[in-house]
Amino acid sequence: MTMTNTASSSPRVVSESRLIAGPEPDVQIHLINKRLADLPGFSAERTLVMMHGATFSSASLFDVAVAGASFMDVLARAGYDVWAVDARGYGGSSRPPEMARAPEQGAPVVTARTALQDFAAAVDFICRSRDIVGVNVLGMSWGATIAGAFASAADAKVEKLILVTPLWLSKEPLRIDAGGPLGAYRIVIPRAFEAVWRGAAPEHARRQLIPDGWFESWEQATLATDQGSPHAGAIRAPSGAVQDVRVHWTADQPVYDPGTIGCPVLVLSAEWDADVRFDMAHDLFARLVRAPYKRLVEIGQATHMVLMERNRRQAFDAVIGFLDERVTAAS
Repeated sequence: MTMTNTASSSPRVVSESRLIAGPEPDVQIHLINKRLADLPGFSAERTLVMMHGATFSSASLFDVAVAGASFMDVLARAGYDVWAVDARGYGGSSRPPEMARAPEQGAPVVTARTALQDFAAAVDFICRSRDIVGVNVLGMSWGATIAGAFASAADAKVEKLILVTPLWLSKEPLRIDAGGPLGAYRIVIPRAFEAVWRGAAPEHARRQLIPDGWFESWEQATLATDQGSPHAGAIRAPSGAVQDVRVHWTADQPVYDPGTIGCPVLVLSAEWDADVRFDMAHDLFARLVRAPYKRLVEIGQATHMVLMERNRRQAFDAVIGFLDERVTAAS
């Protein structure tokens, strides 16, 4: 376990990085934790556990400090004990043996079903270590699949659920699936991804979408999440999430039933999201029939990567506002 202080001025945020036992003997799960140094105590209502998407790990999506703070820093400064989980095959967690070979030598690894086991193990660890009985849960993109499935299967442990640009059913092909045979993993070049990222926005808005210096900080942090990659300037991403698209999301076979989720839910969408279109997010939202209350927020002038763009603060405020409020459906 490593601990660092991420802020030199008040409020002081401390960061811990640790490996915990996964659901299988040869699997270790990497967790990042950030909280105020003087946090008075722990509770389910003030604890948030986050799950990354299909391609980039939690450090890359949630903990790149730009303009003085990462998403995790902002959440911690708002008084939350915030955790980010890496599923096996991502970031600091164990990588399946297939990822040590050429991708074409293995079948796709780490589907949502597998990642759900890792996420559940992480939540169990957090609840034990903090002596709490539940947590808030946030998932982004493919990670929203894991978060939604976790809430649908064990909603007694989930105080509130936040689904950021959530993967859902689509009658059209999705950008993450380029077609063709799938290997065990994908080779992803962050520098090449920049064009895909900016390309979702209208041409006139692409330059301003990511403030100067932010992409370079993100690229450096992203490459650091896979220092064992044999591919220069690239990371490895398991192909299980792409298999999920083929087997579930474009085949009208959802991984979970939103209608079984019994906690408050926030769905966060983005105007220029070319990966999870608004009609997909709205269909998911409409199916949340058991949620005591629910909210659908669309961030304007933002893409699928809204948490690392110039309008990210709108997304941060929507998440923190939803977590902070104490309301019931009857009030």
